[in-house]
Formats: sequence, C-alpha cells, structure tokens
Amino acid sequence: MADALKGQVAIVTGGGTGLGRGIAVELAKEGAHVVVASRGLEHLKDGVSAIEQAGGTASAHQVDVRDADAVQAMVDTTVREHGRLDILVNNAAGNFVLPAEEYTPNGWRTIVDIVVNGTFLCSWAAGRHWIEAQHPGAILNVVSTHIYSGCPGLAASAASKAAVANLTQTLAVEWGAYGIRVNGLAPGVFPNPTVQAQMHPEESIEDAYARAAKVVPLGRAGEVWELGRAAVFLCGPDGAYVSGHTLVMDGANWLRRGHLTPEYKTVPQQIAERGMPKREKR
Repeated sequence: MADALKGQVAIVTGGGTGLGRGIAVELAKEGAHVVVASRGLEHLKDGVSAIEQAGGTASAHQVDVRDADAVQAMVDTTVREHGRLDILVNNAAGNFVLPAEEYTPNGWRTIVDIVVNGTFLCSWAAGRHWIEAQHPGAILNVVSTHIYSGCPGLAASAASKAAVANLTQTLAVEWGAYGIRVNGLAPGVFPNPTVQAQMHPEESIEDAYARAAKVVPLGRAGEVWELGRAAVFLCGPDGAYVSGHTLVMDGANWLRRGHLTPEYKTVPQQIAERGMPKREKR
C-alpha cells in the first residue's frame, strides 16, 4: 500500500546502520517521518542521509537506550517537535562472540542492559505516552532466531533476545486494551558489513551470500528491504489485528538445525578458524 504510514511518526533505535537503517528507510518510503536514534553521531548522519536519498523525511536523536532519562527525553522531544508518535522500533543491540566461560560480569551486563533494559525503557516511555494521550501505537522489537535454540558463542545476546521475545508477548497482552500493538521480527541471514566483520571476519559480503545459498532452504540470504517491508506490515494498518507475534524471516533456516549438522566444534575452535581477534576481558 502506497503511503500506508502517511502522517505518522516513527522512532527507530539503532536506525543508522544495518537492519535498523533498512527498516527506517522502508517506513519512511511509506510516508512516516522517521526519528533515527543512535549513540553514534556518524550513524545518525548515515541513517538520515539514506532516508532522504530514498525520498523520505527524517531527523536524528542521539540517545543511549540504557539511560531512562535520556529515553524519556527522546520520546518527549519527538512528540513536542513532530506533534505525535505512532511507531517505535526497538532495534538497538549489543553483541560479541565469546565462549560463555570467558564473559566478564561487566561484559554480560553490557549486552543485557542494551538489549533487555533498553528495549523495556523505550517501550515504557512510548507506552506511557500513548496510554496518557489515549493514542494507539505500534511497537516492533527486532530479535533473532537464536531465541529458539542454543547458540554457542552468543550466550548474552541470545538470552537477551529471548527475554525481549517474551516481553513482546507480555506487553501485547497488557497494553492491547489501550490500542497498543507489540510484535517481534526475527531475522536470519541478512548480510551487512557490521555483522559480517563481527561474525565472519574472514569473509566478504559476497562470500556471505554464497554461503547462505548453500545452507538456507530457500537458497539465498535475505535482503534488508524485505525486512523493512515486513516492518511496514507489522507497524501499519494492514497488520492492525496482529499483536504478540514474532515473525521469523530466515528462509526456513532455523528449522533445519539438527538435521545433517556438521561435527560440533567448541566456540574457541570456531573463533580460531574464523580468524576472529582475541577479545580482551572487560
């Protein structure tokens, strides 16, 4: 539907890079003004530029989603400057590949704080606004297919995303009476430079697409715009009766796990084979 979100205002955390930027662009192409929220100034500039190049409108807001006061200020500023808030996309995340036994308490807390607490604080601030204003809203939480199975090397991220998946369901039930819909989006293989440098530094983006073609049942990796179109559906009028659902977009890839799996290798072995740098404890 063209202009499905015309006149609406959306906040996309982590909207300056990767999947978040792809979602932000598609929301903007459907008429929403997008507030790109991120800690990094360069990421903010990149996100706004990408939206404007696609013909949309955007503004930037620097925020640390772990800071409750800063998150509240983001929502207040958005409503004051644009007159409304209709959509919140919780995409900000933190992650690093590390054997569970090598985590430090601070490293663990950092990821949990960004993913779990950040998602809750943004939802809390937006939800309180919508309830007080008696205005319906839509929240979209970007999670991962790691919520459905063990994911060696990503203990903090996978556990945090699983918590967000449950929060998605809980808030959908609690806030449905206020006209607030809450859904999740669980992407599979969507190659982008940020994730590629972290997960598979030995590969190029082209290599990642080729690898996906060999393992994903649909025979290819996902395209970021496809994720964005799903976000438009879940946040827009066509998804008005969808709430509490996490949509998996991975070409059926996670369903094949457990079948014809290769010999298991420990996380340290996998890190060494991929040429990942040794991460300092923190």
